[in-house]
Amino acid sequence: MLSPRLAVFVVFVFNGAVFGSWAARVPALAAQVGAEEGTLGLALLGASTGLALTAPFAARLCAAFGARRVVLVSGVASVAVLPLLALTATPLHLGLALFLLGASIAALDVSMNIAAVGVLRALDRPLMPQFHAGFSFGGLIGSVGAAFAAAAGWGPTRHFLVASAVGLVVLALVARRVPGDAGERGRDTAVAQPTVLRRPVLWLLAGIAFCSAIAEGASADWSALFLVRERGMGDAAAAAAYAVFSITMACARLAGEPVQRRWGPYRLLVGGAVVASIGLAGAVLVPVPASGYVGFALAGLGLAFAFPVVMDLAGDAGRRADGTGGERELGLVTTVAYTGFLAGPPIVGGLAHLSSLTVSLGFVAVVCALMAPAVLLAARSRRRELAATRPESAPALP
Repeated sequence: MLSPRLAVFVVFVFNGAVFGSWAARVPALAAQVGAEEGTLGLALLGASTGLALTAPFAARLCAAFGARRVVLVSGVASVAVLPLLALTATPLHLGLALFLLGASIAALDVSMNIAAVGVLRALDRPLMPQFHAGFSFGGLIGSVGAAFAAAAGWGPTRHFLVASAVGLVVLALVARRVPGDAGERGRDTAVAQPTVLRRPVLWLLAGIAFCSAIAEGASADWSALFLVRERGMGDAAAAAAYAVFSITMACARLAGEPVQRRWGPYRLLVGGAVVASIGLAGAVLVPVPASGYVGFALAGLGLAFAFPVVMDLAGDAGRRADGTGGERELGLVTTVAYTGFLAGPPIVGGLAHLSSLTVSLGFVAVVCALMAPAVLLAARSRRRELAATRPESAPALP
């Protein structure tokens, strides 16, 4: 029988695989609906909009009904919506289907993070980076599966139906072992806590996640184009840059527990921000093609811990005396992070249009650097909260 830890890890892999499956078939979907670059960009905006709008509602559902129920419902919805993409005939229909898929993935993302926080609390181990490594490897599995499907001549319809069937089997295997089966209904939640929106530490954590999302999205969307246009690489060689970024990030997350134990979450976030900033700055400032690989590898290493550690800290900031709580805190941070994924590509693209990709990716390096002071302020704010609630025993944060 699966342990709750393994069940949650499988859910992270499942979510990444769903995302990787459809993202890798975007060229086929674009040809199917006859979308040019500009129209396709608007259609793809549907997924980002669904992500950003759904996250806060997903957190409320988890608080009311428990994370397990939301994981299962949103997981089934994700694999149910996936085949709809293959039935779309116009860019508008594609955008609407992607909105539904983005909404279901957002609900799954929030609920699986809340379930992961439950595992962390039960085991008292900093496992969040390992869970997010599962998402990274899931994306790799989904994209590789899509590549094999395309090579075998499968159209999106057949590919997505098979992916959905496999996904349903996976959900059935882990359904009973995902933690978080009880929400706030019937529980005494009268413990006094500041309103989520009035807590500076949460906004600072959300800002860190926002900056990380911009940098991660920029690396995904613009790394290959930068190396082609600014460094003269071929398409195949340039595409490998994002693969280097992704593999470095996944491997770093997989080894995240001992690193976080040694350095502590706040030092780890500061160090990661510095490494990511140096990596992106080196990629754009050193006019050598190979520096792009090194730079994006460092960016993947530096950003690997940002999102999972911030999720861990947000959940801890919402923890109640009975060991529950954190749903709304995670919902706030996740919502702001998703706006980073939504706003990042047009910001970087707009700067590139006005100047160059070198300048726009240099701006992203500055965004990464800004994460460091935000982390220090978040640590100070959290320390003040703890001192206010437990003045006689407020711990020094690592």
